[in-house]
This record gives sequence, structure tokens and C-alpha cells, in this order.
Amino acid sequence: MFKCTLRSVLAISTLTFTLLSSSVVLADAISDAVSNADRPADHRLRDEYRNPQQTLRFFDIQPTMAVAEIAPGGGWYSHILGPLLKDNGQYYAAHFFIDEDARSYYKKSLAGFKEKVANTASLKNTKITAFHQTKAQDFAPAGSLDRVLTFRNVHNWYMQGGNEGLDGAFTSFFNALKKGGVLGVVEHKLPENVADEMQKKSGYMKQSVVVAAAEKAGFKLVAESAVNLNPLDSADHERGVWTLPPSLRLGEKDRAKYLAIGESSRMTLKFVKP
Repeated sequence: MFKCTLRSVLAISTLTFTLLSSSVVLADAISDAVSNADRPADHRLRDEYRNPQQTLRFFDIQPTMAVAEIAPGGGWYSHILGPLLKDNGQYYAAHFFIDEDARSYYKKSLAGFKEKVANTASLKNTKITAFHQTKAQDFAPAGSLDRVLTFRNVHNWYMQGGNEGLDGAFTSFFNALKKGGVLGVVEHKLPENVADEMQKKSGYMKQSVVVAAAEKAGFKLVAESAVNLNPLDSADHERGVWTLPPSLRLGEKDRAKYLAIGESSRMTLKFVKP
């Protein structure tokens, strides 16, 4: 039987205070990163849909970690992860892989991202590497990362390479992570009762397909969050997910309707490398 003594009470109180203090420090670090002065004003307008603070806390991102973001694009999350990790951690931006077949969009996007990193103080500790689901999988040293994060990208690998594209991507994430490391996935969510074929053109993915691909690579699903779900999104739009903001591919057609819906409904999944 446990004997309650003054010493044990003090020990438990000290441990509780330490854990609470660590949580407060983490929350403050993420809050500070989200509100940092280098972050563009137009990025902040998306916070109500992308919930960066809640999402990064769910993935348990800490300032001392080595974290890779896959396909950071224009740097929406880079402007949060870069400042968060710049002093005591390491941020890898696994950007577009450029070869002779690369589209001009990819080249321009990478060039713009490199310029942004070079001219933004809070991004100076960013390591820019290359990722492609089949051509460039070694975006960080094997077994070196605490976290791999990908936001709204899974559909691209599927649309470009089907199951082979998914297998290549998730296997590369598994190889880059340490044992016990976490893969965080945010992706446009397609209802399970919709035809699988819609994943080839809509920009939405079924959660069951994403989970199956991750588990095939060796991951274990440990948690999911509803933080990025949007009940107003039917996932059935004329131009797929790009019908909704911020793309608004239909221009002025039903613009008010799609603005009222907001950004897509997204699954938020946490996997661990056993």
C-alpha cells in the first residue's frame, strides 16, 4: 500500500508543477510563433480555417525538435514552424524536386520560397531539401526526425501516382523518422460513401485510404482530431476542392456561397513510428 508522506506529497506536487509549466511553455512558444511579426497578414486570415495553434499542439510540436514539412509551397506553415524551431530545433522544408520534367510552376514556387527564406530573419535556420514521392525520398537523414508534417498534399501524390505514389511518400516519411517519431497529416476529407474515383480529380481523399497507406508503410494511427473539420463542406463541388477558398476557381460564380462555406473539411491524423 502506498504510504502518503510529506516527502511524497512534495514530490508529486513538484512533478505536477513541472508538467504544467512545460505545457505552458509549449503553448506560449506555439502562440508566439503564430503571432510572430514576420508572418504575412494574408496568412493570418486563414487561421480560422487552418487552426495552426490547435493543430501543432495536437501533433505535439516542441521548439527543440527536428521537424520536416513536406511540400511547404508558398510557406504558409513555414512562417510558423521556422520561428518556432529556429533557436533550439531544426526546420526542414522538403520542397519541390526539380528535374528536367519539372513543371514551370514548381520551379517558380521553389525559387520564390528560397528568396523568402533568404530575406526573412525568422526563417534563416531553414534547411531546404527536395521531396518527390518516387524520385526524391531522402529529404532528411534516415532516422533523424522527431516529426514529419504534411498539410493538404496527400491528394497530389495519389493524383500523380495512385497507390504507388502514396506508398513512396509514406515509406519515405517512415524512414526519415526516429523510432517513436510522429507523422502528422492534414488532408481534404472525402466521405467514405463516395466513389473512389473521385480521389483522382477532386482533391479530396478518403480517410480509410490515407490510413491504409500509412499503416502499409509501418505507421500506427494513434489519434485523430476534429479541429479542421468543416461540416458546411459537402466535398461535392464543380471544380473539386479548388472551388472553395482560397482558390475559388469558379471566379465570381456563386462566390458568396463558397465564401460562406469556407475552406475544405479536413482530416487531422497522428501516426507514430513504432
